[in-house]
Amino acid sequence: MKREIIMTNDGSTTIHLPEWNESYHSKHGAIQEAYHVFIKNGFSLFEGHELLRTGEAKPISILEIGFGTGLNAFITYVEALKSNQGINYVGVEAYPVSFDEASQMNYINQIADDQSAIFEMMHNTVWNVRNQITPHFSLTKRQQFFQDIKDTNVFDLIYFDAFGFRVQPELWSDLIFQKMYEALKPNGILVTYACRTSIKNAMLLAGFSVEKLPGAPGKREMLRATKGLSKI
Repeated sequence: MKREIIMTNDGSTTIHLPEWNESYHSKHGAIQEAYHVFIKNGFSLFEGHELLRTGEAKPISILEIGFGTGLNAFITYVEALKSNQGINYVGVEAYPVSFDEASQMNYINQIADDQSAIFEMMHNTVWNVRNQITPHFSLTKRQQFFQDIKDTNVFDLIYFDAFGFRVQPELWSDLIFQKMYEALKPNGILVTYACRTSIKNAMLLAGFSVEKLPGAPGKREMLRATKGLSKI
């Protein structure tokens, strides 16, 4: 499928699929959406959680559904760097973006121009093995279909960043969210940019408690789901 690189409204780039009229990130702003949905309403909830005896924060395990351009992984790395928060990051992607495409994104200049080597390393590391990017950040990129995920009680946080319901409704089913529920640790959290009734109902059916939150610019609402309460 043809891929085009386009500029979004906040000055950051994304990949657009003309055949689907679908983009990897919001056309209203790729970076501002990533910060709002995944950092502000997801990662920030875990900052400094569960201090170890050494006084350091216990590493956070994050699963990203749709590794794509690596934007969310890079932003998470930059945010974690500020507090030396340990991160075990797993990004699942069925159709990886090439390094040539990723290198055309302007995220380094927009987010942290002193971290270009890290962004390049994220895209050049071997797939399907754990790569220690820095002492505090490991990255495992898994080339895998979402429906084949079989993790159990592994992750603290899930970034659910699949293509939209309009083009791939099967990725937003209760069967997929059941896999997400099982992959999370008790009280684990899933955040996504999407907010439609059928998606919320699929999350509820899988066992999550679900809340609507204000969405990123250009989108009224988003969803955050928590593992722990009984099924409705």
